[in-house]
Amino acid sequence: QVQLVESGGGSVQAGGSLRLSCEPSNYIIRMRCMAWFRQSPGKQREAVARIYSETIINYANSVKGRFTISRDNIKNSIYLQMNSLKPEDSGMYYCATKNSDWDCPPVEDTYQYWGQGTQVTVSS
Repeated sequence: QVQLVESGGGSVQAGGSLRLSCEPSNYIIRMRCMAWFRQSPGKQREAVARIYSETIINYANSVKGRFTISRDNIKNSIYLQMNSLKPEDSGMYYCATKNSDWDCPPVEDTYQYWGQGTQVTVSS
């Protein structure tokens, strides 16, 4: 069974940085669609970054220029480097992947596998 384990969350002040990691079990990430979602209190879960086909990367407009998604196929892990953090970046961050690889949409319902989440709190 596919399992995704996130780590790296924490509490930082605005302007600070965090690096999230996602390590899958029973799953090879190479060439697969991998995504980071976040859910803030009272809001829908939103896709903040997606990487697929090794080189195709998409970001939510709210994080462009500040967040960087990357993958390490040797370590079989994906990462989310978050810089210049803002209070509105606070939330639970989830790593996700899906069975099919012909697309990698920012749509929560299309992903079958999710991690347990890691909390990010940014104070002003």
